[in-house]
Amino acid sequence: MTLLNDHLKKTFGCKVYKIALNGGFTCPNRDGTLDTRGCIFCSKGGSGEFAEAPSLSITEQIERGKQRVAGKIKDGKYIAYFQAFTGTYAPVERLEKLYMEAINHPDVVGLSIATRPDCLSDDVLALLDKCNKIKPVWVELGLQTIHEKTAEYIRRGYALPVYDEAVRKLRERNLEVITHVILGLPGESTEDMVDTVRYVCAHGATGIKLQLLHILKGTDLEKEYNEGRVTPLTEDEYINVLKQCVSVIPDDVVIHRLTGDGDKKLLVAPLWSADKKHVINRIQKNVI
Repeated sequence: MTLLNDHLKKTFGCKVYKIALNGGFTCPNRDGTLDTRGCIFCSKGGSGEFAEAPSLSITEQIERGKQRVAGKIKDGKYIAYFQAFTGTYAPVERLEKLYMEAINHPDVVGLSIATRPDCLSDDVLALLDKCNKIKPVWVELGLQTIHEKTAEYIRRGYALPVYDEAVRKLRERNLEVITHVILGLPGESTEDMVDTVRYVCAHGATGIKLQLLHILKGTDLEKEYNEGRVTPLTEDEYINVLKQCVSVIPDDVVIHRLTGDGDKKLLVAPLWSADKKHVINRIQKNVI
């Protein structure tokens, strides 16, 4: 089992912390290109609640991010993480300006960009390749599940072959691919979730994020939860699912996340997940 902190220390020789940035992007699932509602679970902040304000420059966001974690990291380095919405969904000239400002910051050792597999045009791939020659670039793809029925339900907006093609093109350019998987999506069995993890590991991803499904205020998923149509995983169920998923992840795939933070101001369920310290302790005791 290869965990992110160990991987970072081995790669960079020091403590490395991710700073969540907001490039002011939107998403084809929100601007009307595919849909206007977004994925069923996605918050109004596009999963960027912990990112800095998009009104700030990238340099200002990085400096504020450093101040936030000053008590946790000393003499370390940072990964600039474009987290909010779809981090490659803009004209390539604008993307280049944002990426280069981040990657040229002296305390930044790498770039991580959260995006969709259907938002990787050839000119964007060329830009990512260019950046990767300066400092390491990770591309984080929101797959969530390999099961098409679930993908349709969550309004993902693309089919599995689109993901496969994106991974192929990224790996051809020696870009690291981290795949996001949500555990606890409605209608999926434990075996369904394990199958997704197994597939991701066998089809080119170099890293994986396992995220508990959070039900957040203002989402369509919250409506379904309030109507009694969605039942989130209990803590014990999640630990059991997580344990089985981790068991099929090979050592050459880095585990970037084993749980996830839901903004406490937005979290509707499961409320047990808000006690992050307790959850991490259980994972350390029962999973890793």
